[in-house]
Amino acid sequence: MPRYTTRYLSAALLYGALGLAAFISVFPFIWMVISATNTTADIVTGKATFGAAFLANLGTFFTQVDVPLIMWNSVKIAVAGTVLTLLVSSLAGYGFEIFRSRFRDRVYTLVLLTLMVPFAAIMIPLFMLMAKAGLIDTHIAVILPTIAWAFVIFYFRQASKAFPSELRDAAKVDGLKEWQIFFYIYFPVMRSTYAAAFVIVFMLNWNNYLWPLIVLQSNETKTITLVVSSLASAYYPDYGTVMIGTILATLPTLFIFFAMQRQFVQGMLGSVK
Repeated sequence: MPRYTTRYLSAALLYGALGLAAFISVFPFIWMVISATNTTADIVTGKATFGAAFLANLGTFFTQVDVPLIMWNSVKIAVAGTVLTLLVSSLAGYGFEIFRSRFRDRVYTLVLLTLMVPFAAIMIPLFMLMAKAGLIDTHIAVILPTIAWAFVIFYFRQASKAFPSELRDAAKVDGLKEWQIFFYIYFPVMRSTYAAAFVIVFMLNWNNYLWPLIVLQSNETKTITLVVSSLASAYYPDYGTVMIGTILATLPTLFIFFAMQRQFVQGMLGSVK
C-alpha cells in the first residue's frame, strides 16, 4: 500500500474516532434540547425528533418556579464562592511557594491530605457547626466550606513555580509591600491561571448539589439545581418541564466556558504572561 494512502487512512480513522467521541459527548445535550420540545409521553417513549411542546413546557416551568429568584440565588452563590475561593486559595498557594520555613512542607502535606477525606465524613460535623453558628438556610453556609479548597491551593502553588522571581525581587527593591506585589504584579502575570481556575471553581459552585440540599431548607434560598432535582423527583414528573430547567441550569456554565476557553487552555498549560 502506498505511503500516502496509509497516511490518509490513518488520518481518516483518527478523525472518525474523534468525531465519534465528540458525538457521544454532545449527545446528552442534544437529547436534552430535543426532549424540551416534547411532552412527557413522547419523552418516555423515546421520541428522538423535535416536537411542538416547547412553549408549553417553558410556560409550565415559569409558572411552577420563581425563575428570577432561583437564578439569582445560584449566581450569587457561584460568583461569591468563586471569587472568595480564588482569593483565599491563590494567596495560600502563593505563600506556600514564595515563603520558606521549617514547617512549610509539613503544613502543605496536611492540606493535601484533606483531599483524601470524603465529604460524607465531614458532612454531619459541618452541619452541626453551621447550626451552632446560626447559618442554616443561608447562602453563607454554602459558600464558607468551599473558600479554602485544597485542590485550588495545590493548583496555584504549582502555577506559582513559573512566576519569575526576578519580578518579585525588582518590586521589593522598588519598595512594594508583599500585598502590593501579589495584587499588582502576581495577579496580572498569572491571569491565565486565574481564568482556568475561575472556570473550574465556578462550574463546581454552580453545579453544587449535596451540601446546598442539606443546608438550604426554604424555597426562597434554593438554587436552580435543587429546584430541577425536586421537579424530577416528583411522583409524576413532567420531563418536558424538567428538561427546560436543565437547559437553564446548563447555559451559564456553557457561556462561561466558551467565553474563557482560550484563557482556560493557557492556564491549564501553565503559561505565564
